[in-house]
Amino acid sequence: MYDPNGFITQQLPDPGAQAVDTLAGTPDTAAAVDTTDALTQLGRDVGEAGQLLISGEWELFTRQLYGGLADLLIEFVPMVLVAILVFILFFAIYRALLSVLRRFLNRSKKVDAGLENLLLKTFRVVGIIFITLMVLAQLNVDIAALLAAISIAGIAVGFAARDTLENFISGVTILMDRPFRIGDNIEVEGIYGTVEEITLRSTRIRTLNHEYLIMPNIMMINQKLVNHTLLGLVRVEVPFGIAYKEFPQQARDVVIKLPAGDDRIHPDYKPEVVVTELADSSVNMALRIFLRNPKLEVPIKLEYVEKIREALRDADIEIPFPHLQLFVDEAKAFEESFLLKKDWPSTENRRPSA
Repeated sequence: MYDPNGFITQQLPDPGAQAVDTLAGTPDTAAAVDTTDALTQLGRDVGEAGQLLISGEWELFTRQLYGGLADLLIEFVPMVLVAILVFILFFAIYRALLSVLRRFLNRSKKVDAGLENLLLKTFRVVGIIFITLMVLAQLNVDIAALLAAISIAGIAVGFAARDTLENFISGVTILMDRPFRIGDNIEVEGIYGTVEEITLRSTRIRTLNHEYLIMPNIMMINQKLVNHTLLGLVRVEVPFGIAYKEFPQQARDVVIKLPAGDDRIHPDYKPEVVVTELADSSVNMALRIFLRNPKLEVPIKLEYVEKIREALRDADIEIPFPHLQLFVDEAKAFEESFLLKKDWPSTENRRPSA
């Protein structure tokens, strides 16, 4: 542009107007700057109020304090109200989706109780995290920086809690592979019990003594585990022994009659009595029966142990106990001993030596 004197002039943009235009074009940035300015101004007001308090100007201190609180409420109350509304809206949606998911999982035949529990817990955690992020976003919190900080902290915690992560991965493996389910009778490390609960960290087992055994999931997949319920059919073997002088067939005829008429025995598998071992003091045998319901394995085994004992006793078949017999055919080792001397004086004729 030319001025009246002939010089070339250039009109510079107004910095204030340019800043206003920039903030007006980016509402999120404007809100963030406003929030920062409000916090900065609040800090200045607090500092000024502290100086007034030290100088003893109580009236000005009170006025400065109330003014700062009023400005703070004017800046933050609308954001807090919006955050509360967002929380109520998303929480209602979360509860509705959770109810639908729970109903769907309950009706599904392919999802067992353990996997259902895992899916519901995962949905709860994801839902709560999402709602929290939405609320913080309404309060103009930098979500990207927050997530970056959480990620760094998560890596550090992951290295510190390696065992917990191993159990978590093992829990997911158990729920997906399903070597056992809630309600199954299992035997692990020589302990027999019923699976009560499968979590992402451990498996809870109720033993026969009604003790609550908590096993880390990493041990459940690394140890030898026997599932007595998975196939829906289990064989119970009741051992017993007879003396060597008895006849196994006679004992078999007595014991094989015991399961007759028992509705708990599976009809497709006939009971059998077999010789299992020629032990030191007995001929060991066993009654083998298949059950309809694997849950009855322990009580039926205990019941038939007593039945076999009483049946063999009524049939006069000896059930031996461990014993050892020693036969001495010749006592040559004692020929030169005073124990075999015929002229060994009796205790009456003995006299004490001088």
